[in-house]
Amino acid sequence: MALPRSSSPRQGSAPHGGTRRRPAVPPARRPALRLPPLSPLPPGGLSPDGDYDGLELRGLDLGGEDGGGAGFLDCALVDCDLTETRLTRARFVDSRLESVRGVGTDLAEATLRDAEIVEPRLGGVQLHGAVLERVVVRGGKIDYLNLRAAQLKDVVFESCVLVEPDFGGATLQRVEFVDCALRGVDFGGAVLKDVDLRSAGELLIARGVDRLSGAVISPQQLIDLAPAFAAERGVRVLDHGE
Repeated sequence: MALPRSSSPRQGSAPHGGTRRRPAVPPARRPALRLPPLSPLPPGGLSPDGDYDGLELRGLDLGGEDGGGAGFLDCALVDCDLTETRLTRARFVDSRLESVRGVGTDLAEATLRDAEIVEPRLGGVQLHGAVLERVVVRGGKIDYLNLRAAQLKDVVFESCVLVEPDFGGATLQRVEFVDCALRGVDFGGAVLKDVDLRSAGELLIARGVDRLSGAVISPQQLIDLAPAFAAERGVRVLDHGE
């Protein structure tokens, strides 16, 4: 007597006869940010190596202040001026930076983990040597973003404009560029793994086309980048008769 066949799907296959497929690029893990009720920042502004926990910094002019080495846990910086603010080696954990603005903000060697940067208006931001993990940058515009030798893991740039961002020598793992503009990006010496560029609305690479081996691009982006790929290999592209 024949035994009845099992109605459950075979291992490695999906219900209804489909096959479960792994995504072409593992998606970045986004932060699950849930801020608690926040208290206002006490008078006195920032201080080096300060400890800030559960605070809201709203509408403050922090230009030129020194918060180097400070720690921000469960904090929100909203509508603050960060012109030439020193935040080297600062730590932002479970925190949000919203509508911050300024030129020359120094975040060199800072750590951003489980953080959101929303609608920034920044220029000349120094994030070289920084560590970003589970970070979303959403909206806004950042000119001359310096991420040289930084480490980015599970980072999403979404609906933002990045003018001449510098990823030289950086390590990018599970990084997504979604509906954003990359104008004059530098990937020179960078190491890319599972970097998804397919949804970038604008992709203009100034340097480092040869470092895209760990990235995924769309067919149209391949056509757009063909001259740069040819130049990288020393191939001249000329019309017949030229």
